[in-house]
Amino acid sequence: MIAEKMKIAVLCHPLAGTGRAVILAREIISLLDNKHIEAQLFSGEWPAHFDGFSHVYIVGGDGSLHHFVNQYPQIKLPLALFAGGTGNDFHWLLYGSLKLEEQLDIVLSANPHPIDLATCNEHYFINGAGVGFEGAVAKALIGKKKRPGKTTFFITVLKKIFNYRSRYYHLITKERELADRNLFIDISNGRRAGGGFYIAPTASADDGMLDIVIAAAMPPWKRLYYLPQIEKGKHLHLSVIKHFQSQSIKIESDSLIQYHLDGEYYEAATLAITILPGQLKFCF
Repeated sequence: MIAEKMKIAVLCHPLAGTGRAVILAREIISLLDNKHIEAQLFSGEWPAHFDGFSHVYIVGGDGSLHHFVNQYPQIKLPLALFAGGTGNDFHWLLYGSLKLEEQLDIVLSANPHPIDLATCNEHYFINGAGVGFEGAVAKALIGKKKRPGKTTFFITVLKKIFNYRSRYYHLITKERELADRNLFIDISNGRRAGGGFYIAPTASADDGMLDIVIAAAMPPWKRLYYLPQIEKGKHLHLSVIKHFQSQSIKIESDSLIQYHLDGEYYEAATLAITILPGQLKFCF
């Protein structure tokens, strides 16, 4: 698109990345101004709609992106994501480790590409959902100051790994039905979570499928033993892991389900999760 015809809304949350998102967003505005591209920064309160804009850039991590997709799930404008959070897992999936100016040049010239979105009960998510142990970790992280990368997540995992009690879950998909005690159930659109844990290393965000990774109940010493393999994405072949794809899944339990969506903590009695193929368009 010709620069004169572009008008970009740049969104960030003032607390994202412990303030890093605002600094990065202002830098993006400055770079766009140098390219004679009109842009407007929205920090904190985001607009009800984007009439008059050609593109929307989100500056933040998975939490900011989660807030965005739940506020604007039907948006049709081309999107881009810039790494202004602490974990930045979905940003990594789309852009890897590109530097800011490199990414901006690519985003400005790229054609929009369809990316899947997913629903879980009344909410949307884009990177992944985690049930059980992952949910307990997300709950423990509420209110904690997060360090960049996976450090905070990893420390919390180690604190929970010895005393977490696996729960009973009943899973129903079109292809299969499972009932057992499990350590965690991960439903992924992206490949990694927690700032660098490759939970679903073969997932693709544009294939119209959810990648489901289930870890069986196991004693604490086994959890600790397998943790490095899960972190590196080398776990899908393990006997304690089940991995398959489906377009939807229903999860029931005999107790309240603790879970996260894109790192944000929730609770529910039952989960109904469905993929929405190509719902969003990202430039990358």
